[in-house]
Amino acid sequence: MPLIEIKTLINADIKTCFDLARNIDFHKESLQNSNEKAIAGKTSGLIELGEWVTWEAKHFGITQRLTSKITEFENPNYFIDEMVSGAFKSFKHEHLFQESNNQTLMIDKFHFESPFGIFGRFINFIFLKKYMTNLLETRNSFLKKKAESL
Repeated sequence: MPLIEIKTLINADIKTCFDLARNIDFHKESLQNSNEKAIAGKTSGLIELGEWVTWEAKHFGITQRLTSKITEFENPNYFIDEMVSGAFKSFKHEHLFQESNNQTLMIDKFHFESPFGIFGRFINFIFLKKYMTNLLETRNSFLKKKAESL
């Protein structure tokens, strides 16, 4: 199962970063390029333990739906969302936060598995891992900028 790990140092307090990372409205704003929108479940505000959201977005020219659920949650240190249904065979996204001297280190660990067996692994190697890394880096850059402006 491929793993993407991204570390982002943010000049803001841990609570601000944690709340932005789990804010549905902020998520939509940060991924405007894919026209991402929450269409079912928790569709606005701060998502909590046990809640789920269905996202609709356009990736690779195809409108897709993905439902994820918050399966672990410790405010303001971490939360985990896992795919319930969608285009991946599975994914688990760990959002970790560490504070030091009014700076926050935000760590994303995105574990994913593509469907279609060996063909899916080939797709991961050729472009999917890079595509997902770029998507997460774009979102993190947007979060950093927003958190540091508050």
